[in-house]
Formats: sequence, structure tokens, C-alpha cells
Amino acid sequence: MDPNNPIVKLCVAGMRAEGENRFEEARLLFTQAWESSTDDFEACIAAHFLARHQENPQDTLRWNQEALARAEAVGDDRVSDFYPSLYLNLGHAHETLGDMEEAARFYGLASQGMDRLPDSRLSGIVRGAVEAGQKRLSNKD
Repeated sequence: MDPNNPIVKLCVAGMRAEGENRFEEARLLFTQAWESSTDDFEACIAAHFLARHQENPQDTLRWNQEALARAEAVGDDRVSDFYPSLYLNLGHAHETLGDMEEAARFYGLASQGMDRLPDSRLSGIVRGAVEAGQKRLSNKD
């Protein structure tokens, strides 16, 4: 990902604000990224982060769906590493809304895509979250 891309810069600043518990500032930065995006790639990134700052689970799901739709519209491999995280977030959104069948489907898709990711801290976080989601669902059976 190009660190000089203006949308990436806004999202990095938003993540920094999140890390410092400045959640309203983070939401504003992610909103600015969404409103400034110029293509599906940038919109995918912005929507992915905006989903985390919604006031209700339905809006969180909607933004996660938007991020996935934008990723699918990109049409090249720039977003290939995003899919496990996108699927993870969709799984969690469906789980929160009580749709365990869809949650399991998306957690499964996230799990299937993990083997393509490079070994990194972020990959480990996504992998752990997918495993935790699948475990929660298996405990509800």
C-alpha cells in the first residue's frame, strides 16, 4: 500500500487517533477519507475503517458490506490481502446481529484466506480474531 496516498495517510492518522483513544477524531478522519476517495481501492480502505465507528450494528454491517463491494470492484490484486480482514469484520457484524449462519460463513472465508497472507503482526491479529469468532460460534451450538 502506498504510504503517500492521501486516503492511506488519513486512515493512518485515524488509526493513530484510535490508538490514543481519540475516537471522535478517528471517525472524522475516516469520514474524510471516505469523502475524498477517488476510486474503489481508496473507498474500500476508508469504508473498512469507517465500519468500526458506527453507532449501531446495522450500520457497522452496512459499512463492512460496502468495503467488500468496493474491494470486489477493484478488479486487481491490490486488495487481495484485505479479504481475510474484510471477511472477519463481516463475520463479526453478522454475529453481533445474531445471524450465526452468515457469521460462520464469513469466518470460514476469512480462515481460508489466511494462508495467502505474509507472516506479520497484523496477520496474527486477524488470524487470532477469526479463530476466536469460530470458537464463540462453536460454543453456541
